[in-house]
Amino acid sequence: MAQENDIMFEDYFPSMVESMGADRFIAELCYGFCLLMDHAKGLITFESLKRNTWLLGVQDLGDEELFCMLKEGDLDGDGALNQKEFCVLMCTLSLGSMNNSR
Repeated sequence: MAQENDIMFEDYFPSMVESMGADRFIAELCYGFCLLMDHAKGLITFESLKRNTWLLGVQDLGDEELFCMLKEGDLDGDGALNQKEFCVLMCTLSLGSMNNSR
């Protein structure tokens, strides 16, 4: 279990990949992206992330923390996450939590 800024989370990605296989796991990540995205823009925006914080169990996060979440994954600097950026971010966070637990 990893801890970041008093938010506790357990990384289930390794066991999910093992039980589902890589292709199904990526499909589930893409489904997660679709749940969080602004459907008109096809991106996870600040507004869509804020609107869906309850899905992530982080409804108590403030605006600054949500902006930081977006900024961490925003590889092209447009202020939002496309599907590829989201998947890369999720996998990077998973690898980071595995490295921090050792």
